[in-house]
Amino acid sequence: MPGPTPHYPPEFKREAVQLYRSSGKSIPKMAQELGIASESLRRWIRQHEVDAGEREGLTTAEREELSRLRRENRILKQEKEVLRKAAAFFAREDGIR
Repeated sequence: MPGPTPHYPPEFKREAVQLYRSSGKSIPKMAQELGIASESLRRWIRQHEVDAGEREGLTTAEREELSRLRRENRILKQEKEVLRKAAAFFAREDGIR
């Protein structure tokens, strides 16, 4: 079973993509030289192309916004559920008195 996925800083990713684009080497060869998985480099290149408008897809900013909105939506649903349960509880309490 593989270990945890390492987190690379954005600067490292940008530099890796720039090195790949300027080197003329294959993705596996460049990834090996950088000590990273070739699929990681392939994803970074793809994302760079999307961000640069060279390829269709969600930009990094759009992905971040989507993630933030999903998190916010999840929290709002949880809060709504708590309020619904509280309202039902207090409605029962009022009916008992």
